[in-house]
Amino acid sequence: MPKLKTNRAAMKRFTKTGTGKIKRYKCGKAHILTKKTAKMKRRLRKPSTVGSALMRQTRKMLPYL
Repeated sequence: MPKLKTNRAAMKRFTKTGTGKIKRYKCGKAHILTKKTAKMKRRLRKPSTVGSALMRQTRKMLPYL
C-alpha cells in the first residue's frame, strides 16, 4: 500500500488538539474590517474546532494528523 499524500494547504491551516479534535481559525479577519463590529472581530480571533459535517473530509486531507 503506498503512502498517502497530505494536502499541504490543509496542513498549514489545521492542527490537532490534545483530545483529538481538529482546530481551525475562523475566516473573515483579513480585510474589510472597518464595517465589522468590534464584537465580531473579537469573536473571529478565537479558534474553533471542525464540525462533524466536515470532519470526514478534513481527516481525508490530513491522513497523518
